Amino acid sequence: MKLYKERSWQLRTTGIDGNVILFGVNIFDYEWKSTGEHVAVKRECGWEDHADVYTADIDGKTRRFAAIEVSNCVWSFYLYQ
Repeated sequence: MKLYKERSWQLRTTGIDGNVILFGVNIFDYEWKSTGEHVAVKRECGWEDHADVYTADIDGKTRRFAAIEVSNCVWSFYLYQ
């Protein structure tokens, strides 16, 4: 029997404002469109927090991600996996 892991928002990367590679591109080079959603995420330090959900059109595809500024000009990005 194959067991499937329940999907959740998983930390993908953390980096400084203006220089974060997500989906193979610098995510700050694209316009983020807010979905109005807020999701629970677990930060690297183990704390639970809430991140805003955005979409961005990258190479003809709409990509969905959650982002939170965890420190001054430091961002964490999450993907629903």
